[in-house]
Amino acid sequence: MTDSAKPEAPSQVGTPLHLHGWRDPVVVAAALLAAAAGFGQFGAVASLGSVAKHFGHVTNGATIAEQAGLSGTKLGIGLAVVRLASLGGLPLAALADRFGRRRVMLTTCAAGLALTAVSAISPTYWWFVVIFAIGRPLLSATSGVAQVTAAEETASSERAKAVALIAAGYGIGSGLIAIVHSLGATALGFQGIVLLALVPLAALPFIARSVVEPDRFKVAAASKQHPLPVLGAVGRRFRRQLIIVAALTFALSVVTGPANSFFFLYAQNVLHLAGATTALLVASAGITGLAGLLLGRFLADRVGRRLAAGGAMIAMAVFGMVTYSGSKLGAAVGYLLAVLAASVFAPAAGALTNELFPTSVRASVIGWEIAVGVFGAITGLLAFGAVADVGNRFGLAAVVVFAATVPAAALFALLPETRGTEPEDLWAAID
Repeated sequence: MTDSAKPEAPSQVGTPLHLHGWRDPVVVAAALLAAAAGFGQFGAVASLGSVAKHFGHVTNGATIAEQAGLSGTKLGIGLAVVRLASLGGLPLAALADRFGRRRVMLTTCAAGLALTAVSAISPTYWWFVVIFAIGRPLLSATSGVAQVTAAEETASSERAKAVALIAAGYGIGSGLIAIVHSLGATALGFQGIVLLALVPLAALPFIARSVVEPDRFKVAAASKQHPLPVLGAVGRRFRRQLIIVAALTFALSVVTGPANSFFFLYAQNVLHLAGATTALLVASAGITGLAGLLLGRFLADRVGRRLAAGGAMIAMAVFGMVTYSGSKLGAAVGYLLAVLAASVFAPAAGALTNELFPTSVRASVIGWEIAVGVFGAITGLLAFGAVADVGNRFGLAAVVVFAATVPAAALFALLPETRGTEPEDLWAAID
């Protein structure tokens, strides 16, 4: 145990848990897996403009289809299909409650990166959508279980920091592929971008050396009761809190789905920002993202998980509207502030979710979050694309779609505040 580690804590059955600090190799390794997942998963989003140009036809017309190469509806449907495929992340993540965090993370990460690279041989736009969609749920499960692992390896005082590190890893991975695309899209094309997934795949054996099974899972696995993953595990005892968490996830995904997926297409094909400008934006977002993670973990430990997450959720919707307001300045400022808000949200909401549920069902709950997030993102993507097509106005689409989710932030008030509480203590009190 390093200097940053916390003392051992008792488990539900009285067995001491060997917990780690958020900077320990076991947590850093989980963050690297999240980075690999973000790098592979964000390839389709970052290269969407190149994909549209490659498989479509760009002219100097006024419609989105003429400017981007493919219509907003067609792009929205394609992205929705990719998101829909993430439903597979539900059973995949839930398998970690049966077979262990380590095995599931390493297997899904390797398979997901390999399939992402295979999408480079796509002969048509729809083939690209299908092949990329097959790999997406694997990477969704990787990042979800990585968050669970980081939460289980740490005590309450370190948990928000550990979850922030996982979010940072995912952000670094997705940001890196976005920068590479912005600077090298012309030379690499979308094929070269997605083939870069082979780089983190090659590094996977080295990362795996530091990935270990959390003690919390070992204790739960030794229990005589082994509920079935997914439906059986997340049963009546957890239903109310799961429904609230699912509703919040759905509302958030309605915003993040289109806000993230359309940004690079909007910036490069509609606003005609230069690739170097887009790369500078992404690099700057790394700074605001880091600031947001630091602020988010501070607020989560000071004012509480619920207030920090709820405020950040509202800010994400507002800044999303600014991003698509129609000007280059609005796009830049809105994007950077939206990244800041999302980064504040990540450690607070991640710590809250992992603390609300016991070890035996924690990965299954993350699986449900992935699944519900899929439906929220699809709803947002289809609505955003359809509204944008009607008047060729991304700004109107952002207002219509994003503003509708703001009232949902009030649902955080229905959840218990878990700041300073270990999951074992919470569920012992409930039992």
